[in-house]
Amino acid sequence: MTTTPPNAEVSLGMPQLPAPDYPAEVRARLEADAKEIIGRYPGSRSALLPLLHLVQSEEGFVSRTGMAFCAELLELTTAEVTAVATFYSMYRRKQGGDYQVGVCTNTLCAVMGGDAIFDALKEHLGVGNNETTEDGKVTLEHIECNAACDFAPVVMVNWEFFDNQTPDSAKRLVDDLREGGTVQPTRGAPLCTYKETARILAGFPDERPGAVEATGGAGPASLVGLRLAKGEAPQRVVRPRDGAHPQNESQPGAAEEGE
Repeated sequence: MTTTPPNAEVSLGMPQLPAPDYPAEVRARLEADAKEIIGRYPGSRSALLPLLHLVQSEEGFVSRTGMAFCAELLELTTAEVTAVATFYSMYRRKQGGDYQVGVCTNTLCAVMGGDAIFDALKEHLGVGNNETTEDGKVTLEHIECNAACDFAPVVMVNWEFFDNQTPDSAKRLVDDLREGGTVQPTRGAPLCTYKETARILAGFPDERPGAVEATGGAGPASLVGLRLAKGEAPQRVVRPRDGAHPQNESQPGAAEEGE
């Protein structure tokens, strides 16, 4: 146990100064977007979650400036905004990379190889959990559940799915991201940057050609239960082990094998 000498000076630290405001042109643009968002709701308080995505699309994370902006427009306290921003994991509290790479390490994904993937990526990228590569491209994090257990182990990049991963395919995936190569999710919309994703989550349309139509859909593993409920012959869904993928080398795909 350490004790402070009786005559020692104790520093209480300086109080944190108020958050600086956005530059005038940035604030004007964000205010216009924010008013559009707030107008969607009967009560302005309900607009807080999309407003947090909006400020995150500007800076890449939810800064003190962003939280003060949300509080002012919604007539909330900064404490109320901070409580929400720190509760949900989709809001960053510090600057990160263009691509948030999340590896599911919950039970099923872990058993199927999620832990091995996460360890391989930490070593391959030279970063730890919630750390960003030196080039600012990739932030690595472990995720408790991606809600895609039928495609385990799963990796998400900016909330898009990369199913049935292996350590090698995951390393190829992050290499492609850092090199600026074309990376196609297993299902869902084409990949975009973290800031672009945040703006879409704020409720603004994805205007990229073909993005809205690229909804993906349920894969074979998700439909097994439906087939059984319809009385169809059971099928076994297995993951290929040769590392091949029919569309994108970055992730192996799912395959069906009749019993």
